[in-house]
Amino acid sequence: MVEIKTDAALDAMREAGRVVADALDAVRRTAAVGVSLRELDEVAREVLREAGADSPFLGYRPGFAATPFPAVICASVNDAVVHGIPTGYRLRDGDLVSIDCGAELGGWTGDAAVSFVVGTPAPADLALIETTERALAAGIEAALVGARIGDISHAIGSVGRAAGYGIPADFGGHGVGRGMHEDPHVPNDGRPGRGMVLRHGMVLAIEPMFLAGGRDHYRTAPDGWTLLTHDGSRAAHAEHTVAITEDGPRILTLP
Repeated sequence: MVEIKTDAALDAMREAGRVVADALDAVRRTAAVGVSLRELDEVAREVLREAGADSPFLGYRPGFAATPFPAVICASVNDAVVHGIPTGYRLRDGDLVSIDCGAELGGWTGDAAVSFVVGTPAPADLALIETTERALAAGIEAALVGARIGDISHAIGSVGRAAGYGIPADFGGHGVGRGMHEDPHVPNDGRPGRGMVLRHGMVLAIEPMFLAGGRDHYRTAPDGWTLLTHDGSRAAHAEHTVAITEDGPRILTLP
């Protein structure tokens, strides 16, 4: 069931989204060669604590997971696509890092992700990140009242496929609001004009994830959480929480 949010609820979700943006900014500023993923998680925890927010990630356990998620961020490095668990791994020069973070504040949730390179970037990694961000922008631009979910999916997929990247079919965006994962599912590839009609007050987490090797296949790491590219190629992930409004898409997870 899709919950249609009031304008007041959208304003409240904007406050949760601002916390997410602050946490991602703090993590990105801290990330450097020699810094551990666990240290990045501590940075995000402190931002949430100072804002009086809770983490929808910490303790989250969907049906596919054997154990609850142990952190407030997902930290996915190089061939990790999404859901990476922050460990003691220390960042190295040239690592491609994707950080996903959420915040619960006042009963509402925000969810966003960003990818970046630590140290000296490889041109191919910069192109992958830029394309993923461009696909996110295209998906947001398609999130209009009267459009359909498939229009968002097609906008994202068209950018990724044109660049020759793979797209993991089983994972994509989702509704967000009182909980982190709500209906509807938002695939990252699809046909325009299909799926649910978008209405004022719907809120979606739009999140393209692209695989540089060009194949859609992935595998799950032994930790039961981290999704890895099947061929070892690199991956990037970008995400915003977006409200559908009569005035156009409203991004709720900007700073």
